[in-house]
Amino acid sequence: MNNIEVVLNSIKDIVEYNRRKFITFVGKASLGTVLIPPFLVSCGSTTTPITDKKLSKNTLERLKNLRLESMVASDKDDLLLTNGLSYHTIIKWGDKISDQDTFGFNNDFTCFIPLDENNPKDGLLWVNHEYINPLFVSDFNYRDYENPQLHRTKEQVDQEMYNVGGSIVRIREENGQWKVVQNDPHNRRITAKTPIQLNWDTPIKGKSTIIGTNSNCSGGITPWKTFLTCEENYDGFFGETTYDANNIPTHRPSSYGWEKFYSYPPEHYGWVVEVNPKDGTAQKHIALGRFAHECCTLYELADKRVVAYTGDDKNDEHLYKFISSKPGSLKEGTLYVADTENGKWLPLDWETQTVLKAKFKDQTEVLIRAREAAKLVGATALNRPEDIEIDPITGNIFITLTNNKGKNDFHGSILKIEETDGAFDALTFKASTYKAGGEENGFSCPDNLAFDMSGNLWITSDMSGSAMNRADEPYMSFKNNSLFVIPRYGKDAGKVIRVASAPRDAELTGPWFSPDGKTLFLSVQHPGEQTKDIRNPTSKFPFDKDGIPKPSVVAITGDLIEKMNCLHQIEG
Repeated sequence: MNNIEVVLNSIKDIVEYNRRKFITFVGKASLGTVLIPPFLVSCGSTTTPITDKKLSKNTLERLKNLRLESMVASDKDDLLLTNGLSYHTIIKWGDKISDQDTFGFNNDFTCFIPLDENNPKDGLLWVNHEYINPLFVSDFNYRDYENPQLHRTKEQVDQEMYNVGGSIVRIREENGQWKVVQNDPHNRRITAKTPIQLNWDTPIKGKSTIIGTNSNCSGGITPWKTFLTCEENYDGFFGETTYDANNIPTHRPSSYGWEKFYSYPPEHYGWVVEVNPKDGTAQKHIALGRFAHECCTLYELADKRVVAYTGDDKNDEHLYKFISSKPGSLKEGTLYVADTENGKWLPLDWETQTVLKAKFKDQTEVLIRAREAAKLVGATALNRPEDIEIDPITGNIFITLTNNKGKNDFHGSILKIEETDGAFDALTFKASTYKAGGEENGFSCPDNLAFDMSGNLWITSDMSGSAMNRADEPYMSFKNNSLFVIPRYGKDAGKVIRVASAPRDAELTGPWFSPDGKTLFLSVQHPGEQTKDIRNPTSKFPFDKDGIPKPSVVAITGDLIEKMNCLHQIEG
């Protein structure tokens, strides 16, 4: 098939997509602030119905001439980019964002909302801070002690609690460089000590206001332009409550041991958290369920009701969807879990599910123990469902299944969900594998996803630092974690192309495009994570004078980014 045929077939797909009345959605927009309607195309700030214009000869030539140079896998300690791309560091761990606050540790998800929709070069950057490495953050080395928790101090835990959560920073592009606007009134930290309201009528463990957020992995944005940050591996901070066959609870201790100094119930964590960028106020959305949320991807239906997709990033856990019953609500509605074998969304509704009534006392307990409830109603066990993105061309939902070594799935895959009749509030769907990881397709352990303005799919990988570059692990040929793109058009359409390689031990996370499509914001998370001796780190990225590795957020720019985002440019 030649390039023109590819474009024409894509046009047919888009027209069909419009004909079936797929709804416009906003929410977790890898495209910037608001996703364009799927039957429209965009380049920069121009959005034009494809059925009303002709593809110019110039555009077709650009499609034919665009060449993506796939990088060779590397184990070098550096952020390496393919030809046509360059980067600069916007902010890194410990940098001041105001006279009171510094940037947190292990930045993951990023998203950007412009302060003025007419100016894509000035706005608020939200960044998650997922977890800490005590060796760097609190000067505590677990390897020094046989029983390390006996030697931890409250002061060390306080330092760690400050360095998780998230950061809001105003950034502005000046002369091609994105920089933090120091001491801007918007700049602030959300930490493990920030008071947060529960968006729920029933208190949890006696509280309607809880203390802090932690384990903040990926996230999203809302149609009303607030940030969503998702609590993933929450049990590492305050432990977890487990139940035996007789429904008797037991506390399982955490790995960090924070509960030794702060007796916060585990049930206060494991939620989707919404943060208002204007004042930093936050709320936890109980109706979306409690588990290891990787992300939360929202849609606003035509009647203003909201659909939220979120996955539980753990072996043999599940994919969920919340459908609100009232406009703009993440409280009133029903939480469903996916049966991917039969293509059904199963309601986790205490009132209607007899099996849930027999196990739990009310809907609140169902939501707190969502993992148990999902298994009781027959949800499909999946291989670590992580990030979720929506194809802006077809409306299909893509979910990364990172891996599941216990089931001999070492390289993971990308799951595709096609909702019945293209309705995001449908209760049936078709599930299939879009792309499997492994040497044949050139990538392993997919994690975060992002679609650009032309519908190209960008993928980051999450091979464990303890498994990378080891001859006894199945990841040797992939070397360091990387950033990939699957082009939508041209001779490379459908191929997996490596465009960036991470520093040692690091993963690249949180890809997010600026509203004009000219910048890709990206986190470099946990470089040097395998360091045992701080005087001899396994990575020195970003190469500061002190030689200490620091999680960082970078801006990737260049001719390649602009071309990839403008393949759909329409000229009359």
